Amino acid sequence: LAAADGIPGLCVGGKSTMSSVAVLTQESFAEHRSGLAQQQVKVTALNSEEENDPPTYKEAFPPLPEKAPCLEAAQEPAGPWSKIRPIKASVITQVFHVPLEERKYKDMNQFGEGEQAKICLDIMQKTGAHLELSLAKDQGLSIMVSGKLEAVMKARKEIVARLQTQASATVAIPKEHHRFVIGKNGEKLQDLELKTATKIQIPRPDDPSNQIKITGTKEGIEKARHEILLISAEQDKRAVERLDVEKVYHPFIAGPYNKLVSELMQETGTRINIPPPSVNKTEIVFTGEKEQLAQAVARVKKIYEEKKKKTTTIAVEVKKSQHKYVIGPKGNSLQEILEKTGVSVEIPPTDSSSETVILRGEPEKLGQALTEVYAKANSFTVSSVSAPSWLHRFIIGKKGQNLAKITQQMPKVHIEFTEGEDKITLEGPTEDVNVAQEQIEVMVKDLINRMDYAEINVDHKFHRHLIGKNGANINRIKDLYKVSVRIPPDNEKSNLIRIEGDPQGVQQAKKELLELASRMENERTKDLIIEQKFHRTIIGQKGERIREIREKFPEVRYLSFLCYLSNNFAGMYSLWQIREESNTKIDLPAENSNSETIVITGKKANCEAARHRILAIQKELANITEVEVSIPSKLHNSLIGAKGRFIRSIMEECGGVHIHFPTEGSGSDTVTIRGPAQDVEKAKKQLLHLAEEKQTKSYTVDLRAKPEYHKFLIGKGGGNIRKVRDNTGARIIFPTSEDKDQELITIMGTEEAVKEAQKELEALIKNLDNVVEDSMVVDPKHHRHFVIRRGQVLREIADEYGGVMVSFPRSGTQSDKVTLKGAKDCVEAAKKRIQEIIEDLEAQVTIECTIPQKFHRSIMGPKGSRIQQITRDYGVQIKFPDREENPAPVVEPAVQENGEEGGEGKEGKDTDPSSPKKCDIIIISGRREKCEAAKEALQALVPVTIEVEVPFDLHRYIIGQKGSGIRKMMDEFEVNIQVPAPELQSDIITITGLATNLDRAKAGLLERVKELQAEQEDRALRSFKLTVTVDPKYHPKIIGRKGAVITQIRTEHEVNIQFPDKDDESQAQDQITITGYEKNAEAARDAIMKIVGELEQMVSEDVTLDHRVHARIIGARGKAIRKIMDEFKVDIRFPQSGAPDPNCVTVTGLPENVEEAIDHILNLEEEYLADVVDNEAMQVYMKPSSHEESKAPSKGFVVRDAPWATVNNEKAPDMSSSEDFPSFGAQVAPKTLPWGPKR
Repeated sequence: LAAADGIPGLCVGGKSTMSSVAVLTQESFAEHRSGLAQQQVKVTALNSEEENDPPTYKEAFPPLPEKAPCLEAAQEPAGPWSKIRPIKASVITQVFHVPLEERKYKDMNQFGEGEQAKICLDIMQKTGAHLELSLAKDQGLSIMVSGKLEAVMKARKEIVARLQTQASATVAIPKEHHRFVIGKNGEKLQDLELKTATKIQIPRPDDPSNQIKITGTKEGIEKARHEILLISAEQDKRAVERLDVEKVYHPFIAGPYNKLVSELMQETGTRINIPPPSVNKTEIVFTGEKEQLAQAVARVKKIYEEKKKKTTTIAVEVKKSQHKYVIGPKGNSLQEILEKTGVSVEIPPTDSSSETVILRGEPEKLGQALTEVYAKANSFTVSSVSAPSWLHRFIIGKKGQNLAKITQQMPKVHIEFTEGEDKITLEGPTEDVNVAQEQIEVMVKDLINRMDYAEINVDHKFHRHLIGKNGANINRIKDLYKVSVRIPPDNEKSNLIRIEGDPQGVQQAKKELLELASRMENERTKDLIIEQKFHRTIIGQKGERIREIREKFPEVRYLSFLCYLSNNFAGMYSLWQIREESNTKIDLPAENSNSETIVITGKKANCEAARHRILAIQKELANITEVEVSIPSKLHNSLIGAKGRFIRSIMEECGGVHIHFPTEGSGSDTVTIRGPAQDVEKAKKQLLHLAEEKQTKSYTVDLRAKPEYHKFLIGKGGGNIRKVRDNTGARIIFPTSEDKDQELITIMGTEEAVKEAQKELEALIKNLDNVVEDSMVVDPKHHRHFVIRRGQVLREIADEYGGVMVSFPRSGTQSDKVTLKGAKDCVEAAKKRIQEIIEDLEAQVTIECTIPQKFHRSIMGPKGSRIQQITRDYGVQIKFPDREENPAPVVEPAVQENGEEGGEGKEGKDTDPSSPKKCDIIIISGRREKCEAAKEALQALVPVTIEVEVPFDLHRYIIGQKGSGIRKMMDEFEVNIQVPAPELQSDIITITGLATNLDRAKAGLLERVKELQAEQEDRALRSFKLTVTVDPKYHPKIIGRKGAVITQIRTEHEVNIQFPDKDDESQAQDQITITGYEKNAEAARDAIMKIVGELEQMVSEDVTLDHRVHARIIGARGKAIRKIMDEFKVDIRFPQSGAPDPNCVTVTGLPENVEEAIDHILNLEEEYLADVVDNEAMQVYMKPSSHEESKAPSKGFVVRDAPWATVNNEKAPDMSSSEDFPSFGAQVAPKTLPWGPKR
């Protein structure tokens, strides 16, 4: 029953009950009352005036409506409850019972407080549910949880986990069923844990165990176990089968758009997994019920067999660029052809150069499919429109507006702009491409007529001044002349500024920018060395003084204060840029400090970046030199070359020096070279030599050749081009990877030399352009060498000899004809190279080198480095034998009986004991002379063994933790170190390795022995023990609060201090042991004895203090008493509850301190006692509490016509009887509940 005072539920007799409580709003409560009012139900209060006319039993306790047998027969029951409408409960209440044996906290004295109460509060805060606890008669714990369903379930899980003792059990199910227990994203497992209030641990996929561990209550474990076994049983009904089907027949099984396989899956209820075309797997996986799975497998096999018999193939050539149109978006075109014709189209992978498309299907349908393939291939076209690259962004428009107009009309057309190329590529359906091309051509023509551009060279150091503060200068020029100005970013270090827009505006903007740049070039910078301490004064408060200076001299544009980076720095450098860019704080040493340390504060990565930049500046300032070279200004442009190509090649060749030419039109001849001294000198020589050449033989010619020919023209190690240079004396410059024009080759020198070099190169290029096809005979046994590793040898030949194509016959055919296609010279050179390779292969021999297997590891060296070096040096292949894991034991010769050999002895006749073991033979393949040389090199690597005597007790330290020490030495000295087994008790360590390494290894080992012996001696000194006798009563004081005093002594003197174990009676309780260096141990002993001396001077006095003032003297959490103890340097102990004399307080300390402390606390007692007496006097006049009032005898609650007053003459229930009204368990003293106010 729900009681009127808001108690949400009731637990009778300690048994678990579950009930729901409805929350009544004011409106719903009014409806209840009106429902009752209509039936004129009287609720009568029995006061003293109406005692003579008590209410009837039915009036006082209206009966609940009876349950109707069925809906049709149910009539509205009469009575006052009939009109009350049911309200759906939003809050539920559940009662959980925890038996005594399963309770985690069984302390009856602490019910309602302690750890159990804290846990309940925590659960309430976490889940939002309301908890009420009570003890049943059997000392079991009843917990009533109220709240929303979700909150109650969460609270239940927490209660089981934290208030109930946990049991655990395991359940074994097949490993493959575990994923079904976990469910998608672990949802099923979470749901199962919540439902059963258990913790379920499933082994990881890499763990072979099939045991699932369940932790929780016995009931929860049983539920969880049952659920898991159900899931496993369900999965046992399912089966998995794998069918191997050739990849080419997968499309027929899947059907167009996967329709066929989907229908099959739907019909049979089996899951069929066909690997996608991109995955090179032939296995189809079926999963489902065994019978249905068998049907699905049979159906697939039938389709496969049928298609294998009926289908045939044709191969057609389709341009590689058109393959994507045959495939279509997401492979739709292939599916469409399959649907229309039943023919599968096989396209070669994108990384293959093959253009062959294979059609597979029934012969009569191949023709139709072929038509479809060609129709798809030709349905799209690729076209291009010539447009200068600088116009591209205007064609695209702001946020792509111009381009959007075209793409909206023709969405299938793909328009591509390639940076740096003067063309636009269009791709799509032929008709749409033609329309789009016309529109773009019109747009390009219009832009060329009304737009212009100009490029100007301005030193990049002036760029930020041209831009101005927050872009003020450049924005003004853009707005004024309606142009676009593109200034390269700082990191490019480019001097080129590009202006685009209206022709007139471009010229005006160009003029203004050049004027600004010219003005900046004529400006000068001067450094003033002013002591740092004066900088703040010059700047003034909030920069007032420096602002005045700037305003007074407006023509001075840039004024900044620079700092010394280090006392040793030759120059000065501004730190603001490093601070800004690295987002760090950089502190320099004070002016009068001798420190050279700069402190950088910030994120680790940023600090590292700033540190590198500062060190780079220091290095640069320390090593960089600058020289000036006089070169006539008329030669400057030719030395710089088109877009700086020539000068860049010199700068790169000379280790990245910086060469600065004066601005055009300045008339200056001075060229500045800056960089490391050695590189500057090299660049200077080259520059002067080039200038001299320019003056005497300034003649330049440009040639064009395909980039793939460049390698062949240059030749191996630059042999070909060096030959041309030596013959003609001309300088030939090939493009770098950064150059936009990769075909341009520049020839410089005298006219005669250049023309001669040009003639030679043109002849070479002409030969390269003259493509020929040739063939040669190569024995099929050598073919594999050329085509293995994806044709690596052939790729190397193609790269080296101008892209020549070498085709070997297909594997399986016995043809020995190899076709070469390419430039005539390249083909001849490639043939020669192939012939050389074949000669090498034919001259190859295999020899054996016998070296005992135990030395193989050391011969190989770390990670096989030594063997790799030999194979590189001698051009041979070396194969080591497999290790013999269990060497066969030496067999004793068989005993001869009657003049015959034993049965096993007959086999033994064939094996020669002197012949080498198979595991000792190393195979070397290559040319005979090289194999012999390699064999000698291998034999030279056979290790030598020496013995070193090392005391046995040091061996384990030499080996180190998990062998780390010995491994480190073996790696460092490249030797093998063998330590004898512990049971041998031997002092001999053997070192095996090359003779050159043995001496170093031996010295290293002996050095380590010396270190270990020194450590041993130190350990012996550190093991000095000292015993101090101290009365056990002083031990707590020596230890101190939370071990503070003893920890300080241990740390200060670097010793270990051991106190006797109180529980060990065999130990002397007054002995304190100190371990450490002798000197330190004695110092620690003196420190302890000093404390003991102070403690012995102390006295203890008992003082009588009224127990009623103890609490006030102690204070909240002992704050007040601690203050007194600290102030008077004494220890004050109060009696515990139940002590014979509750007023006796003990004060311990030095005599004078004890007296002062006692006087102080007696004064406090006097003061506080007066307050206690006043309070007691007031209590006399206070109203006594309700439970103390003497109650008049009462008849109790009386009703008329009660069931017990009927004919049977039943007695009224006796409320004082424990049988009729059993109690809820042990009585609990009334106190405030820790988990919230009682509602």
